[in-house]
Amino acid sequence: MERFPDIEIYLAVADVDAITQWLRQALDDNTLTLNRAGKGIWRGRTTDAERSIGIMLVERAADGYASLWFDCDATPWLRDADCARDAARELGCEARCSLGGWQPGDDPDRFWQVTPDGRESTIEWPDSGR
Repeated sequence: MERFPDIEIYLAVADVDAITQWLRQALDDNTLTLNRAGKGIWRGRTTDAERSIGIMLVERAADGYASLWFDCDATPWLRDADCARDAARELGCEARCSLGGWQPGDDPDRFWQVTPDGRESTIEWPDSGR
């Protein structure tokens, strides 16, 4: 399975403290912090001998969902969906992500939805009433 060059997921809950705790565990970095970088924007970085991962959290990015973005291909997750599954389970909130790497001609409104209880489905987002 191909590793994505970066990871972006959307979270129904933007609890910075809970997200920081989850990231510390997932990225094996007990010193990781997310620092305010503007109104509703948080940034952090985790670095070890093998990787440096830039992290950005935007609290209200789309339809009330927070965007969590990792600027690196060296995360513990191969794809956005893997990260969304982990986040939904560990944070107890709905997570969404793109269906895969976007290509010209793809429907930009089709997303993958993961609920805290493990249900997964394809959705139209934003819901255009189609």
